[in-house]
Amino acid sequence: MVRFFSQRRGGGGGGGRRQERDLLRQVRRRQQRATDGEREGERDRGGGRGVRPRTAARFRLQVPRLALRRRLNALSGGVCRPAPWRRRPIAFLCYALSVSALRPLANRVALYRSFPTRLLSRAWGRLNGVELPTWLRKPIYSLYIWTFGVNMQEAAVEDLHHYRNLGEFFRRRLKPAVRPLCSSSCLISPADGKILHFGQVKNSEVEQVKGVTYSLENFLGPQQGQSNDSSSSFRDHLLSSPDNELFHVVVYLAPGDYHCFHSPADWRVELRRHFPGSLMSVNPGVARWVKELFVLNERVALTGQWQHGFFSLTAVGATNVGSIRVYFDQELQTNAPRYNKGSFHDRSYVAIGDQVSKAGGEGGVVSVDAGGVALEKGEAVGEFNLGSTIVLLFEAPKDFSFSLQPGQRIRVGEGLGSL
Repeated sequence: MVRFFSQRRGGGGGGGRRQERDLLRQVRRRQQRATDGEREGERDRGGGRGVRPRTAARFRLQVPRLALRRRLNALSGGVCRPAPWRRRPIAFLCYALSVSALRPLANRVALYRSFPTRLLSRAWGRLNGVELPTWLRKPIYSLYIWTFGVNMQEAAVEDLHHYRNLGEFFRRRLKPAVRPLCSSSCLISPADGKILHFGQVKNSEVEQVKGVTYSLENFLGPQQGQSNDSSSSFRDHLLSSPDNELFHVVVYLAPGDYHCFHSPADWRVELRRHFPGSLMSVNPGVARWVKELFVLNERVALTGQWQHGFFSLTAVGATNVGSIRVYFDQELQTNAPRYNKGSFHDRSYVAIGDQVSKAGGEGGVVSVDAGGVALEKGEAVGEFNLGSTIVLLFEAPKDFSFSLQPGQRIRVGEGLGSL
């Protein structure tokens, strides 16, 4: 028999509702027991087929309700039965996704940065070097071509069996005629990819994507002869003339793009600066919510001079792209197992002539004199092992104008702008 409890009036409203809920639970338990007893009786009368121990119903495991579910249940005054076992994993997954979505952005970024991306990139690099059996090459490369939309008709070698491992396939060369150079533009695209952002550099801040910036000084590091004068910014220190402006272009290389990068102009490289760091993804979606992503990631900055003043080309590493290679610098070693956070390693190309010309490698013998490494427009400079990002920073007259659109697809040799 069910016992009813009296409810006090006045300040005991909360206690009365709690008693009502306890009463409903008792009623449902008794009804359930009665139903179970009737079912067992029917099974016994049916010859004992399908008899289940009564203890199975009593000791069923119940997943604790979520706090939000309990609140909604209390407000509605009802009692929720536990979900079937087949639905509980799905419910838990939805709950986990909802919690991660509501988590503050800073916590999500910190969680992402804690992933061992450098270790994963080194493992991926070793996997790329494993020679594949001849019969397995075409199926694997065909899957990659279909997934990322690779145009093998532009490759110098179209036969998939020619590439012994994934690394050789990623770094495939192109036919000479498929990337003509734009003669009407003083600046051409250094790589195949997508234009993420471009424009003038203001207040020593550069946009990696629209609305998300990073510090120019943190990106390039301290410069020689930099003064401590607080009245002049880091940007002003890079400019050789007050009549010029500092411009930037960000080109994102997807996994299916051509992985080599070329010289965007006739210029002279004076310094190579290697910044060890993280290897987070540089996908535009990630770049929107990770501030100073290009500063945090490992990168190799080549700085020097061109006809209008300061010029810099920076290759930014990414997940599975720990290996950044510069053809005329064999000493460069990226994605080392250990590094000091915030450190960088310099190598000057000024007055080292023969050492650099011998290291021309696949890019050919470069022209070197006391002023550094001379690169011609369109000349091959280096390569990635997978997609990544190229950042150009250059000084030019104020009337320089870009011929680009945000999100535009671009290829090596196409013009970026003109005077």
